[in-house]
Amino acid sequence: MRDHNDVPHIVIERDSGGGVGSFLLGAMVGAGLALLFAPKTGEETQEELKEHARKLRVVAEERVREAQRHLEDRLDVAREGVSARYEEVREAVNAGREAAMEARGDLEERLERSKSAYRAGVAAAREVAAAEEAED
Repeated sequence: MRDHNDVPHIVIERDSGGGVGSFLLGAMVGAGLALLFAPKTGEETQEELKEHARKLRVVAEERVREAQRHLEDRLDVAREGVSARYEEVREAVNAGREAAMEARGDLEERLERSKSAYRAGVAAAREVAAAEEAED
């Protein structure tokens, strides 16, 4: 049996002159990629930020207008509801006034009848008392 240390190793070496060419090729590829992915100039970045700010302002203004329209719609609905309730209450108050006036008129009429009956009773009692005195 063999020991794992006894496994043969294969080493491949190239005689390429020290790898300077590979280094230069890597440096050139890296520089090209850096130019492709380099950030924009300060002026370009400022313009891009301004454009984003303009777009954001437009979106914000539209959302504010939309919120105002929604709020105005809800206020209109609330106003209509309050107006309808106001009319209902006003009609109820007027009906209550009319009913109170009718009840007062009925009460005054009944009171007058009661007073008349009382007076008639008093007059009848006086007549009876006068007749009894005359008989005596």
